[in-house]
Amino acid sequence: MSFEKEDEVVLHDKHSEYDGETGTVTQVMETMFGDATYTVSFEDGQETGVPEDALDAVESEE
Repeated sequence: MSFEKEDEVVLHDKHSEYDGETGTVTQVMETMFGDATYTVSFEDGQETGVPEDALDAVESEE
């Protein structure tokens, strides 16, 4: 599943201080291999270069 700017996501990366936190995708970058990496902003910072498989979409409450 790919993500777009402004999508709410949960980060799953045991090496990140934001592991398990919900954030917002602020930038989508395509690698030279055609894969996407993301910049995710959190309440107190951001994580860059996040691979798609380290993110889960937040279920909307609509």
